[in-house]
Amino acid sequence: MKFIIKNLAADEAVNLLKSILDGLKIVYDRNIVLGELTLPQGISPARLRQLGSILEAHNLPILTDRREQLPEQVRHIIREMLEDTKPPQENYSHYISRRLGLNYTYIANVFSSTQGVTIEHLIIEGKVEKARQMLLSGNYSIGRIAELLHYSSIGHFSNQFKKVTGKNPSAFKKGTLQ
Repeated sequence: MKFIIKNLAADEAVNLLKSILDGLKIVYDRNIVLGELTLPQGISPARLRQLGSILEAHNLPILTDRREQLPEQVRHIIREMLEDTKPPQENYSHYISRRLGLNYTYIANVFSSTQGVTIEHLIIEGKVEKARQMLLSGNYSIGRIAELLHYSSIGHFSNQFKKVTGKNPSAFKKGTLQ
């Protein structure tokens, strides 16, 4: 049985889920991918309700509706994409479509109608957030950040950064170092 768990992005949340499952003595696949929990054995409806209410109390609800599951899976794929330092071999829409085995137009429509933002917007926000962290660390030049985040140019990176934050990367970096 497979379940999609919302908000299962951070390591702390995955560790909490594992701790809860261990405490309930529920056998599970230790490899939790895209917020997907796999239970190799069936689980009784009563145990599933028990697990569901414990997870709900920790803001990790089990998503049962496909229109709720899909955006959560997209978020996980985007996080993985942003963590990858290698340049993408295909554009994001093809990659997301291939990973989910669904038509991208369908994915994008479900995502934007349920989340109120587009997938592209989420990717840009994620890249800018990662750029902020890199700028705050002081270990990267703006050019290197643009390169690591797979922007076609420093200008393109700077424009997107400014649209999201209201400051260009240089002004943001100067403001944080003072």
